[in-house]
Amino acid sequence: MKIEKSAKIGFCHGVRRAIESLEKVARERGEIESLGEVVHNELVMRRLTQKGVMVTRSVDDIRGKSVVLSAHGATPEVMDEIKSRKIEIIDTTCPFVQRAQSAARKLAEADYFVIIFGDPDHAEVKGILGWAYGKGIATTDDTKIASLTDLPRRIGFLSQTTQIPSRYLQFIKKSLDKVYTRDSEIQIIDTICHDIRDRQIAALEVAKRVDLMLVIGGKNSANTRHLAELCGTAVETHQVISADDLDLSWFIGKDRIGITTGSSTADETVDEVIKRLEKIAKSK
Repeated sequence: MKIEKSAKIGFCHGVRRAIESLEKVARERGEIESLGEVVHNELVMRRLTQKGVMVTRSVDDIRGKSVVLSAHGATPEVMDEIKSRKIEIIDTTCPFVQRAQSAARKLAEADYFVIIFGDPDHAEVKGILGWAYGKGIATTDDTKIASLTDLPRRIGFLSQTTQIPSRYLQFIKKSLDKVYTRDSEIQIIDTICHDIRDRQIAALEVAKRVDLMLVIGGKNSANTRHLAELCGTAVETHQVISADDLDLSWFIGKDRIGITTGSSTADETVDEVIKRLEKIAKSK
């Protein structure tokens, strides 16, 4: 059995930056609170908890004098509430998420209605939408756009940073049929993360060469899920959190196994999966 790793694997720059910042603060202070999970990866969060990171679910739950904002960012309202309580903010928001937040703010300030292509329940998307100051909507369903009444003449499109580019383009094409009217002003901004885009391209190239694809990442990780969906268009694909999730039945008759990861998957998790695969190969 041959194992092929994707060229883009492990932590992305934004996640690595967030984790390193959090570990540094935890070392210096003994412990630190995080508003929500810094990254959507169960194994990484378990390791951070062991190093003194405590996850709080709301501003009301913060007990200390400092709090870390996750790589997914936060709304301006949440940030203002934290500041009003004289709590120090340690901001680990991913630079690409910050770029999307800035784009939403600028569009809203220019009197554009902001349409975000993304999961409305995801922390990142909630944060980006917050920077539109109530002048927007987040959805992946273009039919919802048609149901909006009294749409303004100016409309701007953004994307959740981890979405698949081709799906964003399809969403825009379908939505334009519903929002384009006389004298319309449409702005379309590419806010998809460069790392995510490159990771998707590299993963799909591997998926086209193998008999089975493994996508390693957290069960609540949007970018991991999108990777699995993309690879699934080319070959049988399974999303796993760790080596413990591997099912022997998947590998019957499979000689070439491809591996990729979400952007918040640690290298040691990848190594453990590969070791397990090597044991499976020896037993065949």
